[in-house]
Amino acid sequence: MTEKEILALTAVQLGKKIKSGEVTSVEAVKAALSQIKAMEPVLNSFVTIEEEKALKQAEAVQKRIESGELTGPLAGVPAAVKDNICIEGMRTTCSSKILSDFVPAYTAQAVENLKKAGAVILGKTNMDEFAMGSTTETSAYGVTRNPWNPEHVPGGSSGGSCAAVAAAECFYALGSDTGGSIRQPASFCGVTGLKPTYGTISRYGLIAYGSSLDQIGPVAKDVTDCAAVLEVLASHDGKDSTSVERKDCDFTEALKEDVKGLRIGIPADYLGEGLDPEVKEAVLKTAEILKEKGAVVETFDLGMVEYAIPAYYVIASAEASSNLSRFDGVKYGYRAKEYEGLHGMYKKSRSEGFGPEVKRRIMLGSFVLSSGYYDAYYLKALRTKALIKKAFDEAFSKYDVILGPASPSTAPKLGESLSDPLKMYLGDIYTISVNLAGLPGLTVPCGKDSKGLPIGVQFIGDCFKENNIIRAGFAFEQGRSYEMPKVAADAISGREEK
Repeated sequence: MTEKEILALTAVQLGKKIKSGEVTSVEAVKAALSQIKAMEPVLNSFVTIEEEKALKQAEAVQKRIESGELTGPLAGVPAAVKDNICIEGMRTTCSSKILSDFVPAYTAQAVENLKKAGAVILGKTNMDEFAMGSTTETSAYGVTRNPWNPEHVPGGSSGGSCAAVAAAECFYALGSDTGGSIRQPASFCGVTGLKPTYGTISRYGLIAYGSSLDQIGPVAKDVTDCAAVLEVLASHDGKDSTSVERKDCDFTEALKEDVKGLRIGIPADYLGEGLDPEVKEAVLKTAEILKEKGAVVETFDLGMVEYAIPAYYVIASAEASSNLSRFDGVKYGYRAKEYEGLHGMYKKSRSEGFGPEVKRRIMLGSFVLSSGYYDAYYLKALRTKALIKKAFDEAFSKYDVILGPASPSTAPKLGESLSDPLKMYLGDIYTISVNLAGLPGLTVPCGKDSKGLPIGVQFIGDCFKENNIIRAGFAFEQGRSYEMPKVAADAISGREEK
């Protein structure tokens, strides 16, 4: 197979070709590494690339496939991992100066599960610093660019993972989602992103931002890939107290085109003011396609939508201020060179090591947790979170799936969001509630705007009902072939011409 043919495959398709002997894992890794070399000067999707380790892994995995030891659908397929997920012996920075030389002594359970399934890890992807941001512009290692138009952002915080999958630098990637950090960049980059129910995938080895909201999930080219990866990732883990023991992890079973009788609700609140008309049109077109396939589609009032963003930023910032207090220059990470006394070392190390967005959220979090403000802000936010969950519970008593946009607009230009943090926070309006309520959410590409930038539609399911959103997403994407951005396709063609 040619490099172009290999890189055009989805992860599941490549897994089948490797198993049948049409292509080897080593050839797939070499094709991905060639694409990384071509695309990285343009996109900056990766913080760390482990070329030698990946090739050695591929050789070892190939032998295990040929001996019949590895038989899973993803064996030998090259993947990438977001840089806030620990891998033993591989630099893990959270895209922050404060962890610039941190090499973990252990591997996240999610990555262990991938390795058991025969995955080959190419490296760590760029992200917003400590996952705080919606554009991958707050990284200490430079901005990541959108493969569809490098003048635009890829979204965030898992922008590196989504850009890498879109540009064929890897076949799938892991991201983390605290308030939409998988689903929003997936929408901006024209790929598929899945955030499972809270507790489905172990958070052991995921460097915490907001512990009650964070969840690891897959980014891939289509719904089939996401379901296959999720099946590998989902497991109960005694090392994570929030991990759930589930018996219903056959996510690939839901890959059926049949949506007859599936009840889909579209919140009227999601189609109102602030939504780009082209995004609205694409979302409503998705609803029509599902209706034609037999789904029952209705508009309804969800309520509580306007309170989601303030509640989220109070809770997430409070948890961040607590979680990030461990980065003090004492045990690991960056330490200021000149300081006076212990407190001076803390202050200078943290002042020099953290970027502006992280400092902003730590200060906000410390403020809402401080005496006199705890009741007024933090407790009120927790009560609001409970009301949001109640609103979703009521909605799911009538509907199997909630359909809406993943973001109010397509990808903004680089630099536009950072100048107005509040506007950037408002961009998460359709994704945040899913994390507050612990629900599963899936973003699938559903068209492009007049500038040629991708639009994503979001499917939201009830807790532990991933199969409903996988079924709806799979049925919708049938008949729509995956499209690679021109800049990535041109890079492959250019190499083949040489």
